[in-house]
Parts: sequence; structure tokens; C-alpha cells
Amino acid sequence: MYKLLFQKNKSLVSRVLRVGRQLATGTNVKVKTSPVVDAARTLQPGTKLHGYTVDKVDEVPELFLITVSLTHDKTGAQHLHVARDDDNNSFSVAFKTTPMDSTGVPHILEHTVLCGSNKYPVRDPFFKMLNRSLATFMNAMTASDWTMYPFSTQNRQDYNNLLSIYLDAVFYPQLREFDFCQEGWRLEHDDLKDPNSPINFKGVVYNEMKGVFSSQDNIFAQAVQNKLTPSHTYGVVSGGDPENIPDLTWNHLRNFHQSHYHPSNSKFFTYGNFPLEEHLEFINENYLVRFDKIDVNTAVPVEPRWNQPKEERISCQPDTMCPDPNKQTTLSVNFLLSDITDIEECTTIMILSSLLIDGETSPFYRSLLEANIGSSYAPVNGYNGYTREGTFSVGLKGIHENDVDKVKQIIDDTIDEVIRDGFEESRIDAILHRIELSTKHQSSNYGLSLNMSIACGWNHDGEAPEMLKVNNQMSIFKQKLKDDPQYLQKKVKQYLKDNPHRLTLVMSPDEQYEEKRQKKESEKLTECIDKLTDEDRKRIYKLGQDLQDVQNIVEDLTCLPCIQVNEIDRNIKPEATELISIDGVEVQYSKQPTNEVTYIKMISFLDQVPEEMKVYVPLFTSVITKMGAGIYDYKELSHQIDLHTGGLNASTLVAQDPTDLLAFEQGVMFSSSCLERNLDRMFDLWTEIFDRYNLKDSNRLQTLIQMCAAELASGLSNSGHSYAMTHSSSSLTPSRKMTEMFDGVTQVSVMKKIAELEDNTKIMEHLIELGHQILNKNNLKISVNATPDFMPSALRKVEGFIETLNSNRKPEQHVVKPHVTHDDIFKATSQKTQIELPFSVNYMSKSIQTVPYTHEDFSSLRILSRLLSWKYLHREIREKGGAYGGGANCSDGVLSFFSYRDPNSMETLEVFNKSIDWAASGSFTDTDIEEAKIAVFQAIDKPVSPGQIGSNQFLYNITDTMRQRNRDRLFSATKDNIVDVTQKYLVEGQKPSSISFLGPSNSNVTDNAGWKIIKE
Repeated sequence: MYKLLFQKNKSLVSRVLRVGRQLATGTNVKVKTSPVVDAARTLQPGTKLHGYTVDKVDEVPELFLITVSLTHDKTGAQHLHVARDDDNNSFSVAFKTTPMDSTGVPHILEHTVLCGSNKYPVRDPFFKMLNRSLATFMNAMTASDWTMYPFSTQNRQDYNNLLSIYLDAVFYPQLREFDFCQEGWRLEHDDLKDPNSPINFKGVVYNEMKGVFSSQDNIFAQAVQNKLTPSHTYGVVSGGDPENIPDLTWNHLRNFHQSHYHPSNSKFFTYGNFPLEEHLEFINENYLVRFDKIDVNTAVPVEPRWNQPKEERISCQPDTMCPDPNKQTTLSVNFLLSDITDIEECTTIMILSSLLIDGETSPFYRSLLEANIGSSYAPVNGYNGYTREGTFSVGLKGIHENDVDKVKQIIDDTIDEVIRDGFEESRIDAILHRIELSTKHQSSNYGLSLNMSIACGWNHDGEAPEMLKVNNQMSIFKQKLKDDPQYLQKKVKQYLKDNPHRLTLVMSPDEQYEEKRQKKESEKLTECIDKLTDEDRKRIYKLGQDLQDVQNIVEDLTCLPCIQVNEIDRNIKPEATELISIDGVEVQYSKQPTNEVTYIKMISFLDQVPEEMKVYVPLFTSVITKMGAGIYDYKELSHQIDLHTGGLNASTLVAQDPTDLLAFEQGVMFSSSCLERNLDRMFDLWTEIFDRYNLKDSNRLQTLIQMCAAELASGLSNSGHSYAMTHSSSSLTPSRKMTEMFDGVTQVSVMKKIAELEDNTKIMEHLIELGHQILNKNNLKISVNATPDFMPSALRKVEGFIETLNSNRKPEQHVVKPHVTHDDIFKATSQKTQIELPFSVNYMSKSIQTVPYTHEDFSSLRILSRLLSWKYLHREIREKGGAYGGGANCSDGVLSFFSYRDPNSMETLEVFNKSIDWAASGSFTDTDIEEAKIAVFQAIDKPVSPGQIGSNQFLYNITDTMRQRNRDRLFSATKDNIVDVTQKYLVEGQKPSSISFLGPSNSNVTDNAGWKIIKE
């Protein structure tokens, strides 16, 4: 996976402190005692453990953890252990990978090392372990200057299994030429049986990166990094530029592994409640002891500083979803800042960045977004601490070419204004509150989040434990601000006003962009082919056939470890909830160890909303908490939300009835969280929004409409497979039809049309009417998760909130049921649709109607979807077809096939059909079924954070009894059951099915062939 790290307008908390970090009230508080914590606490600097020396031990009470920093004596490998009383244990090994060209060598190497190792000499052991493990996370990722291999699991044996797989993969990979050709790139005949057929480029990473650069945002973000820091590794594309990937050789790949994947260039991370000593013993005795320390040359030098600012221009493909085709220019001004290992300075810059751009009261929000010159912030925005030296960027997308100079002037004027006027103290207080709240929030994969939060700084030898000490960072920051009230203004002057290392980047659409790209690809292909000798051609022909033979081999997987189904707990983990009724409003509550945070969810059902109005509900959810309410204009409302809550959020909800395929619930979900001391204030804000909402500010509404439309349009290229599945399933069940209206391509098109309107008066009227229909107590239900001690108080506050709400209708049944008249019952239909978009790859989907959650066949269908994904589709779509990914997914009465960043189209649809034939014929083993079951259990047994306990019941009406019955059926499903449901539902003609895909113009798709073509 290529992890292109860049920022949009995200909050300080999500950008700076991406993990739960509690700001403890006392600075000398110790981490609570537990066996794992006590064991870490006893260690002292200089202690020798299994070939390692302890460097330091740090207590971080605000995070309830102790860190142990160690160095491996023989190799110099760094190891950070985080001891915390958490059974979801995490591991990673990371290497500093600093390519000097854009061939994508670290990215292709990341893929290739996972294709077999000395101890596990099978094809793709990594992917095969997805069906043999209970991991809560498994992946690998390549960033600009590091490659990481992380996993997490709650099962001790599973942890040991994955540890062995990962370490053998990175230190002793086979790196076969077949794997390089499959995962990286190759020349191959279109018809493997015909040596005279055309030769083309193929390869997983090659097509992945074509997909990456089908996105305007990704093109822009990559260019900012390359042009702002051009002198070393940041001046190239570590993920690989499709133009340069064919320059990479197999030998170069192997040499890169030797020079970069060495313990002396590695950093190990372990987290959780498994014993540190056992980790160290295994890693040392099985791997590190075999290596000697070497000098590695992977350090990234400081970027030479410019004497004067620069301005550059790039081009991109036009965005067909843009409301105004004349406003497709993007501009940002980018500054190179300080070393990211300077923690104090980075903390200041991160807070400063949030003050400058986050929220409606920030200076750049007011000057850039409220002016309605563009649609949203530029793709790269705010502080970016992912490279050796941090950067700050600010700008706009969706502007007219004629406004380029205007935007540059606004940015300069805003910087001057901030230097002159500074920031209101209450805004700084709001940011510090958000940090405190976020640090108390407990995510479901805490260790992984911790790991990612320190990865970039630690990669450049920063003090990882110090990065976790939020209390210390905040204390230093507040002291600096106290000592010098002009402190932040001086930093703005230093880094933004007086900084000559400043890049202004402008990106404009070029109607010939895709044609030029295809021409370059064709020229590159011709260049490669023209160099071929007769022997080379014979070799390519043979390689294509040999690679297919290798891909078709049925391997002996007995060397791979595997969790057994009989080792899995047969019982669900009950989610304890209770129900009460307050003034006719159903309230579900769950007492949980939420660390003094209270979580509120509310659903207002849409049954009374006229059908023709529902298309505007997604826009309503996007604006209702951002327009102001009661005594607050939108700026003050935003400020009050930041001061007292973790955000007030609204979104659409479509919940398939677990018992009836033709029934579903539809509503708006309101969610928020706050510290216990602020629950009254949070409910006060919700009361203002529910009872005194303001949707009459036309200029403000237009700003939000433009931002919403831009965000939806930019998501198409990165989530094309999701949009394809949503669209293909929309003709099969009423709930999926509603989901397409709310969240699919349909909604993207609707928002585009709304954004094109010169007068939004009618839209405003629709939103006001929706407010009348939605914001009242009659169709409302509420969920509360809080600590046991606080719950009585929380429920009293919920009661007080309910008493304030309007009630103007008689409550009615909110579940949407089919009408008794036959003509009104939803009728599933089979359709074929292409959504034509300017992409260089395809996103394919085929969906088939199945059964709801409680049906006796649902569990078998879910196992079938995993079986299809990992035993057939992965091989045919990814390994052979060269797509980045593909598979099948079963949920909500539909089984959907999909492919992602796929160079093929009709061929992939044929693969979907052949996979059905494969399953219907029973061409799989009982072992295959067991592995598919493990994959299902892996998904449904992932840890649930305290704030989310009870969500299955509250949101989807799935009870613990239903979950247990479903689990029992998973355990008892047999091969006969799998074959039976394949034949009953998936075989052509048994159930309605539809096809949809997003991609470029396709000569095989015509009206005469029954296709509907949507040109966006």
C-alpha cells in the first residue's frame, strides 16, 4: 500500500495526536499497576535482555503506559516497547527507505517481500494468513521515507504466528523474479497463448499507481512534496511514477533490499500486555543474532534552504464532477519549517497550524473559504510532519484561473493580519480542550494508532517516548505563551512571513492531459519493445506462460501456521445495554469504562419526510451543525463546540432490517462526545440546534455547498470500488436504493447540480422544511455510553434535553415496511451501468440479491464471500489481472463482487462469473472453508471501544441473541451448505443481479448490449 501522507483541513487532534492521549490532572501520577506495567517498571537502564540493552524507561501516566527503549547489541536495531494493560497487542518493524528515483523500488519491494520467504516458501503467505489469523489489523505500507510492516491481534498464538511470518518475510524474502513481475511490472502478451498478440505493461503496483494519479488531489500533493524538497529522496515518487516504474530492474530491487532491509536500519515496535522478554527472545534468537552491525546510508539530509520564494505550475486532468468547469484551478502556498524531531517546536507549530486553518473562526477559513472564491481548502493544507522537516501549506481548490493572484494576496494579507492581531485566548483554550478530550478517547486499535503517531519522527531518530508525553508538551507550550504573549505571532513571522523557502504551486486542468498521459505510456511501451531482441521476445512469451503456471499451482500450505476454528470462542462477547423511555423517547444506555468521556448518539427517523425531499438529507446533515443556531452565529457555534465537545456531527443512516429484506430504517444520526463536566453544555448546544436552528444565511450555505460538492467529487477516484458496489446493489433492495441516494454516485451528481445553481433560495427552503421534519422528539431515539458512576447523572441530563425539544406530531412507526398493495412493493431489477469518468483504471462491481442477517443462509453466504475472495478472486484479479485488489463482500441482503484500480473491465466481469461456477461445483476443500470461517471471525471479533458498545443494537437492531445465532451457524456451516447457497443465490438466473463500474470510456459497453452509460 502506498501511503501518500498529506493533509486536508483536519482538526489539530486528528493531525497531531492521532491516538487517545489523556491529559492527566496531576503531573506526578503514576501508571496504574498491572502485571505488564509492573514488569516494565522494574527495568533499569543498562539491563541486558536477550541480546538487548535497556536504554531508558519512561512512565506516561496520561496514556496509562510505560515505554521501554532498547538497542540490540549486535546490530544496533532499535526497539520501543509500550507496556499497557490492553489485550489487543501490536507489532511492527519499519525500515528507513530512501529511494533516489521514481521507479517505486521501496513500494514494489514492500509488495514483493510478502510473496514468500525461506521459512514460508509459498506464494503470498501474507495474503494467505488473512484467512489463517484472527488479526485485528494486518498490512504493510510505504511512505515517502519509511516502509512499515504492522499487525495487531488479541490472540497470543496468533501473535507468535504473525511475528514469525513478518520477520521471515522482511529479513529472508525469496524475491523471485516471478514475484517482481507480478507485483511490480512486466511486459506481457495480451493473449498468453499467442506470441504475435500485442505486448502491454502489467503489474499490481504499476496499476495501483495509475489509480493513485487518477486523483487530482494526489497529483497535487505529490507535486508539493517533490518541488518543495527536491534535493534528495522527497524529490522523487517513492510509490513509483507509472512513467518510471518500467525502468526498475529485478537486480535493483534485490540490491535495495540488501542495503535497506537490515536490522541496523530497523525500528521494532511492540505494544500491549504480552511480555516484553518473550518478544525480545524470539526476535533475537531467530533473526537478529544472525546479523552483524553495518553502516547504513539512509539518513535524509536537511534540505538546502532557498534564498527566495519560488512559483511553479503543473497540470492535471479536468474534473467532470466539478460544478463550474471554469473553476478547476488549485493553488497553495507551502513553507518548509523545522526538523520534526524538535518536539517542542513541532508542538508549537501544530497548535499554530490549527489556530490558522481549523474551524470557522480561524483566520484562513474566514479569508479564503468565506470569500467563496474556491470550493474548499487545497488538498495539502496545514501542518505536515511526515518528512524530515515539517511543512505548512495553505490554499484553495476550485478557483478561477483569473483569481490566482487574488488568492495569493489574500494569503499574504492574512499572514500580516495574524502577526498584527494574534489569536483570541479563548481559541487557544478551545484547542487545548480538544487535545484533552481526544487524549481521553479510547480507540479500538490503540497500539496501532500510537505506532503511527510516532512513526515519522522516530524514523529520523527522534525521541519516541518524548513524543508521547503530551502533558509535558502542553506544559512547555503554555509556559512559553505565558512568558511571551507575542510568542505565536513571532512564530508566524518566522515561519510564514520571513521564510524564503516558500513554494507557490498552481495546478490547472488540461483537456489533453489524459491523451498526453496515454501518449507517454505508449511511447514508453514502444521504447521498451523496440529494445527487445528475438531472444527477449521469446523470454517474455515464456515468462508470461510460466507466471500463469505458477499462479495456477495449488500449493501445499502446511508450512504456514493457522489458528484453528475450534480454538475460537463459540460465544459472542455480550454488549450490555439497558432501555428506558423518557417522555416517549426510547433511550438505550450502556455503562462502560469510557475514561470520563460521555458518548451520545441520537437517531431521528425520516418516515415523515416526503420522498422527493430525501435527496437533500445528506446536504442537511452536512450543514445543520455549521450554520449557527439560537443565540450563536455559525462562528460562535463552532467555537462553543470546540470549547466543550469533541464535535457535533450529523450523518445519514440506512439500516437494513435484520429479518426482512424489504424493510429498513432511514434516519439522521447525530453523534457527539464530551468530558463528563461538559455534558450540560453539550446538550445546551444540541438544544440550540434542534429548537432554534438557522438555515437562512445564503452566503454561508453557499460556502458549505461548494465544500461538500468538492469533497464528494474528490472521493470518487480513491473509493471507486465502494461507489461501484453501492450503485450495482441499488436496484436489488429498497435499503440499498436509499443508500445510493444518500451516499452513492447519485448523491455526488445531486451535489454537483446544487453547487451549479446561481440562487440557492429553493435549496434553503428545502433544508428549512427538513429541519421541521427531523429536529423534534417524536421520531427520536437516544443512546448513552458513560462510566457507571456518571450514568445516573447522564440520564438526568438526557431527560432535561428531551424536555426542551419540540413535539408537533403524533409519533408513528418508523420502520419502513412494504405496503400491502402489490404495485407498491419494491421490485428488484437487473441492470448494467457504466459511470464514465476520466480515470486510467476501472472499479468493477457485480451485486446479487441474497438474504437478511437472521436468515439461515446468511452465515454460509458470508463464508462464501471470504472463500471467493481469497481462494479465487485474489489470484485471478490481482495476481493475474494486475488490479490492485478485488474480492467479494456479503452484507445487508446483497453479495457484491468488486475490483479496485483495475486495468481490465469485461475480463474482470468474466472472472466474477467464473468464480461462481468454481464455488457452485464445490472446487474447494473443507480446509478452505475453515480458513474462510476464520476470516469471518476475524472481522466480527475485532475489539469494540467503550464508546461504541451497543451500536449493533442501537443502529441496526441486531440483538445479542441474533449475533449468537449467527455465530452458531458460522461454526456449523459445511461444504454442502456453501455449495447450496452458491447454487441457490449466485448462479445466473436464480436471483436478480446488477453490474456497475466506474472508469474510462469503454468500446465494449454500448446501448445495444443493454448497458446504460452515465457520462459524468
